[in-house]
Amino acid sequence: MAKAAKRAPGGAVAGGRKAAAGAEAGGAEKAAPAKKKAASAKSPATKKAAGAKTAAKKAATTKAATKKAATRKAGATNVTTKKAIKKKPVAVPEKATADVKGASGVKTVSAKPPAAESRTALVRRARRIDRELAEVFPYAHPELDFDNPFQLVVATVLSAQTTDLRVNQTTPALFAKYPTPEDLAAANPEEVEEILRPTGFFRAKTKSVMGLSKALVENYGGEVPGRLEDLVKLPGVGRKTAFVVLGNAFGRPGITVDTHFQRLVRRWQWTEQTDPDKIEAEIGALFPKSDWTDLSHHVIWHGRRICHARKPACGACPIAPLCPAYGEGETDPEKAKKLLKYEKGGFPGQRLNPPQSYLDAGGKPAPPLGAG
Repeated sequence: MAKAAKRAPGGAVAGGRKAAAGAEAGGAEKAAPAKKKAASAKSPATKKAAGAKTAAKKAATTKAATKKAATRKAGATNVTTKKAIKKKPVAVPEKATADVKGASGVKTVSAKPPAAESRTALVRRARRIDRELAEVFPYAHPELDFDNPFQLVVATVLSAQTTDLRVNQTTPALFAKYPTPEDLAAANPEEVEEILRPTGFFRAKTKSVMGLSKALVENYGGEVPGRLEDLVKLPGVGRKTAFVVLGNAFGRPGITVDTHFQRLVRRWQWTEQTDPDKIEAEIGALFPKSDWTDLSHHVIWHGRRICHARKPACGACPIAPLCPAYGEGETDPEKAKKLLKYEKGGFPGQRLNPPQSYLDAGGKPAPPLGAG
């Protein structure tokens, strides 16, 4: 009994330990679901926080991208603004008309050359310019007075380094005294020089016209030949003079590359050549051969009346929308009109005896030498 009694407290202790262990285990079991529940309760909150963090990160990235795009756009705007300042938009006439003064419609364009213009586009633009000029100058003609091929070849030689007007005022006296190649070939050089003095370089010109007259008499029976290869053999006659004679005295197409023609075809970017023969070849390739003579008249007339060398009348130009050099001259329409010459400005032309078509269009004949 004493032993049993002794064990009892030990068993009680053991039982107590077991009970305590059981209670501890039970508490742990109870705590586990609580923890799980707490973890479950915490999980949505954590996910929500993570989602918010991701959203914030995305927003920051979007903001940075927006800022970057805005910076680029601002840079582009600055560049555009600088370009806009550099090449200011200007108003140009919308459509070519036969009456330059009547070109009142305007549209805003940038004065810049055609970018990377193809060969086909160049041909189309060049031919359209010629068509427009044909409407503006339907009466275009050679601005030298002549009655026959001999008079034309002599007058063209004399036109070097002077105006057609001065030649037209001089040749009546020359041809009245020496009407044929035979007469001029046998003339007294000093008398011819005195007649030609107003044209400038009169000694050299006397030598040329007397020399070509002698060549006509000796080699061509006193007649002007109708072939290029023969004409260029005459003293003082080059390709330009030869084409003037062929186109206007014989009706054979030719391109006259004078100073006005050279200047305008480069200004219009039809060619970059500076050599007259190369210009002739390149421009000839842009047009049908049948158009060459009239094309020469249109371009030269436009250069003399509107598209001047130093101060072109851009504001009164009927082909301004097609011109890559628009803006080089006066763009104000009223100021530009004051720059127009000859019939376009209300002044007499260069011929003393112009064609009737010119007079019908309002052109005025030039005054004789000494008349003003």
